[in-house]
Amino acid sequence: MSKPTSQSSRRGFLHSSAAVAAGSSLLTGLSPVRAAHMSVDETIRIGLVGCGGRGRGAADQAMNTEGPTKLVAVADAFEDNLQSAVNTLTRQHGEKVDVPKERQFVGFDAYTKVLEQDIDLVILATPPGFRPLHFEAAVNAGKHVFMEKPVAVDAVGVRKVIAANDIAKSKNLAVAVGLQRHHEPIYIETIKRLQDGEIGRIVATRAYWNGEGVWVRPRKDGQSEMEYQMRNWYYFNWLSGDHITEQHIHNLDVINWLMGGYPTMAQGQGGRQVRTGKEYGEIYDHHFVEFTYEKDGDRSILLSQCRHIANCWNSVSEYAHGSNGWCNIADGRIYDASGNLKWEYPREADGKRKNLHDGWQQEHHNLFGKIRAGEIPNEAEYGAYSSMTSILGRMATYSGREISWKEALNSEVCISPVEQYHSFSDVPPILPNADMTYPIPTPGVTKVV
Repeated sequence: MSKPTSQSSRRGFLHSSAAVAAGSSLLTGLSPVRAAHMSVDETIRIGLVGCGGRGRGAADQAMNTEGPTKLVAVADAFEDNLQSAVNTLTRQHGEKVDVPKERQFVGFDAYTKVLEQDIDLVILATPPGFRPLHFEAAVNAGKHVFMEKPVAVDAVGVRKVIAANDIAKSKNLAVAVGLQRHHEPIYIETIKRLQDGEIGRIVATRAYWNGEGVWVRPRKDGQSEMEYQMRNWYYFNWLSGDHITEQHIHNLDVINWLMGGYPTMAQGQGGRQVRTGKEYGEIYDHHFVEFTYEKDGDRSILLSQCRHIANCWNSVSEYAHGSNGWCNIADGRIYDASGNLKWEYPREADGKRKNLHDGWQQEHHNLFGKIRAGEIPNEAEYGAYSSMTSILGRMATYSGREISWKEALNSEVCISPVEQYHSFSDVPPILPNADMTYPIPTPGVTKVV
């Protein structure tokens, strides 16, 4: 056989390594993994779309994985974000960052230019409202994908991601989603014990993301409304989905994992009581949702809280209550019905839980390791449905209604029509009032389905 070119070798290694390994091992007697790695360029070439803090972090973690990697193309809507990311990542990784000016792309269409480059895997880390559009384009371009959570901010986007993932599966493309708790040993071991019946039948769960909130970027003279909102994307639903979707998804995802499914309905309350200034856009500062899970004739309730208010009780955690005990999942401790400790995840000498691996880093070790082994991991489905769980919760608090999973998932209300935006002169889907405050979702009035 003639020796393949470097590019075709990399494509064969990354996209067809499982088939190559199986065939080669039959002929040579080598292990499938080693057979897949013979006479090929094993460098995984990475593109980055979204150069904010999470994008920089994900690119850093990708280049920390075992085996040769190289960042070769980057994109962001903002030039300053892009340059900051390139400078930071170059300091961290030196020659692993090979991003000359001609492979630095700025603007709303910058993601398409990254996907045109000779890359094997793309990291999607823009504000979540753009995720369905970018994921679909990445799959159509034949790239492996790591995408941050949430993967959508409305049901229309969730369905778009699921449809694109069907194509990803047909193309044998790996897809990872930044729900890193699935890669943390403390969660893996604790969830397994609960699913094996250590506290009996699960009758109720609780989940929290209560904290003081995040950054604010003041409006600057000369900014268009589109630029202002994209700089402050966290506070606009079309970009973030509200903090119940952008942050609390982690905790809701853990409960979905434990329950082995998704809620059948939700109802709840929320609003803006403390964080009311115009700089906070349109999102709520608190949500409380009661989710119902039904499986095999059993019904259980999840009580969910997320809050962005200073000087209050803070917690980022999950709990399960069973017929003969309860569990602090995040802390890795299981108790019997009398409150006696039955099991705990290994602790450090000071009694704190032992984190053997950083979940953010470990999810990249797992993704890149599996690709190199010829495996095709795919986390898109549970990423999409956990995103939908958080969206269902927001629908319930914004409307004040009890909403079923089915009607939520089938909703045609699109809050993030990003396909129609091409520049900072475009008009975003929500505009400020005369006093520069924004319309706030109102229970009993706001339409969500």
